[in-house]
Amino acid sequence: MLYARDIMTTEVLTVSPETSIADLSKTLENRQIGGVPVVDQDGRLVGVITQSDLLERARDLEMPPAINILDFHFYLQIPSHSIRKIEKMLGTSVGDCMTADPVTVAPDTPVSQIAALMAKQKVHTIPVLKGGKIVGVIGKMDLVRAMAQEPGE
Repeated sequence: MLYARDIMTTEVLTVSPETSIADLSKTLENRQIGGVPVVDQDGRLVGVITQSDLLERARDLEMPPAINILDFHFYLQIPSHSIRKIEKMLGTSVGDCMTADPVTVAPDTPVSQIAALMAKQKVHTIPVLKGGKIVGVIGKMDLVRAMAQEPGE
C-alpha cells in the first residue's frame, strides 16, 4: 500500500498571502503547476491558491470583441469598466483569492484515502502536513502516477 509520503513532492513552492495575483500567475505558468500552498511568515499553512481560484475570480470579466488578422489579435474596444476590473484583479493579492482552511493529509495517509478526498472535496492539490508544517504536496498527477505503479487492489 502506498502512502502520502511515498508519492508527495517534497520540494514545495509556497507563496505568501501578500503575493500579487500577477506574480502568482507568472509563477504558475513558468513552473507549469496548477496551484501552490499559501503560508504565513512562520511557514504555517493558511490556504491554497489554484488556477481554479483565479478562474473563479476572473469569471465576471468581459472579454472585449476582437478580430484576428494573420495571427494578430486586434481588440475593437475595451470598455473602461473592463479595464478597471482587470487592473483590480491583477492588483489583488493571493490572500484575497485563496481557499482558506484547505484539505490536508498526513504523511501516513493511504493513497486511496487521498484519491477519495480529492474527488469528494473537488480539489486538485493537497498539502501534506507534519506538526503543522508543510512537508510535501500531492497533486492529481502524483495520484495518477501512483495508481499506474501500484498493483490493482
